[in-house]
Amino acid sequence: MSFSNFYEKKVLDLVWSNTTFTVSGTYYFGLATATIATADTGITVVEPTTVNTAYARVAYTNNATNWPAATVVNQIGQKQNATAINFPQCTTNWGTVTYFFMADTPTVATGSIVGFGALTTAKTISSGDTASFSINAVTITLS
Repeated sequence: MSFSNFYEKKVLDLVWSNTTFTVSGTYYFGLATATIATADTGITVVEPTTVNTAYARVAYTNNATNWPAATVVNQIGQKQNATAINFPQCTTNWGTVTYFFMADTPTVATGSIVGFGALTTAKTISSGDTASFSINAVTITLS
C-alpha cells in the first residue's frame, strides 16, 4: 500500500519540520472499481455505488492490536494488519474491484485518502459475496 501525496507530505513535515500532525484513531477501508490516481490536487476514487448494495467503508481502529509493531523485510520497513477486515455482505453487484484504500472518514466519496493499493487480482463482487482482507493481507511499506 502506498501513501497518498497528502499523507506523504504530512509525514515528511512531521519528521523533518517537527510540524504537529494528529493521527486518526480510526481509518476506513474502501474499495474502488477503477484505478486510483494520486496528485497534489487530490485523489480520484470510484467506489461501488451505495444504493441498494450494502457497500460501506469499514472502520478499522488504529491501534497496536490491529497494526502490531513494524518489522523490516528485505530492508524495507513495513506494517501488516493483524485482524481481518470484513466488508458488509453485498446485496447487489458492486462490480469488479481493482483497488483498496484507507480514508479518514466513513462517508463514501468524502474525506482524505491516506493510502491505497492495487489488488493482486481484480475481484468481481456479486450479490451474496463478502469482500474481506485476511490477516497480513494489507502491507504498508516505507522504502
